[in-house]
Amino acid sequence: MIRTVDLRVDYGDFTAVKDLNLHVPKGEIFGLIGPNGAGKT
Repeated sequence: MIRTVDLRVDYGDFTAVKDLNLHVPKGEIFGLIGPNGAGKT
């Protein structure tokens, strides 16, 4: 299981992710897509 609550990721003055709430139950397959340099890692 993966869960985030109010996740925020900043790179200096740039906010890549703000207030992300995510729940992926055990056994589910989830993909996160977006442009290069968008902070997916």
